Amino acid sequence: MTATDPALTALSQGWCALSLLHGRIEAHIERALQARHELSVREYSLLDVLSRQHDGDGGHLQMKQVADAVVLSQSATTRLVTRLEDRGLLERYLCPTDRRGIYTNVTEAGLKLLQEARPTNDAALREALDAAAQNPELAPLVRAVETLKAPLPA
Repeated sequence: MTATDPALTALSQGWCALSLLHGRIEAHIERALQARHELSVREYSLLDVLSRQHDGDGGHLQMKQVADAVVLSQSATTRLVTRLEDRGLLERYLCPTDRRGIYTNVTEAGLKLLQEARPTNDAALREALDAAAQNPELAPLVRAVETLKAPLPA
């Protein structure tokens, strides 16, 4: 089925178009990050999320928070963290105030790779959006994405 299949409701058509746009963008970024930095989109996203942590109260994310931020299950997030930890890009440590909590930090090597990969990610995102804007079904979604701002932390 395509996003314009008459058997689909308007809501389903919109969801199909959004899913198509997401898939195309993610695949394009994935190819660029893999080719230039040997990083997957998920690995890049995890490094990016974790790099935004700060020291002090509430400054570190627990694994469940990390899983929510990168939209993966906790088990998939743990496997992803382990892969990046094995590459020396992340490190895990126990929370000093709650020994049950495990936090994850980006290492210097991880921050360096993220800094190198960020322009690749941004350029690939721009290319994917520009290509999608040529498709009449996707153009309205591209315009919507281009006007969105990141949500403010709660």
